[in-house]
Amino acid sequence: MALKATIYKAELQVADLERHYYQDHNLTLARHPSETDERMMVRLLAFAHNAHEGLEFGKGLSDAEEPDLWQRDLTGAVERWIEAGLPDERRILKACGRADQVVVYAYGGRAAELWWNQVGPKLARAANLTVFSLPWAATQDLSKLVRRTMRLQATIQEGQVLVTSEDGSVAVDLDVLRRPAQ
Repeated sequence: MALKATIYKAELQVADLERHYYQDHNLTLARHPSETDERMMVRLLAFAHNAHEGLEFGKGLSDAEEPDLWQRDLTGAVERWIEAGLPDERRILKACGRADQVVVYAYGGRAAELWWNQVGPKLARAANLTVFSLPWAATQDLSKLVRRTMRLQATIQEGQVLVTSEDGSVAVDLDVLRRPAQ
């Protein structure tokens, strides 16, 4: 018998001072049995950083054909494809062919550095790709904010996301590893 996903609820208030986006989101997150608290919170951080009324969680680990988050237009075309973790370059290049924008939130400390050193040069031709690296200590601290029902505020300013809850706050610096050429 397969294990079922664990359901988490999050009331997320987003104040993105860079995009002038201020909105409340009531989110339901399904955490796959093999997913860690850290990865789930990175997905939530990615949602806050890209918040939009059309942004939604994909099936993620449950379906290799869907991203962790995506935003589609009214025709179903993928406007934004978002991955959390260390996806292989074939998956990223495939996403770059399917979506207008692709964003990767890499985390894992030294493993993320090694991953980027390996795949970074292979992604040089991906014109619509942005890659952020998240500090290991910050993602570990984010995982300490996990509750089955969460009330979170995310303030985004100058390349940093400040996530606050009743249990404390975590500042996550978004280190840009790659941005599309302007």
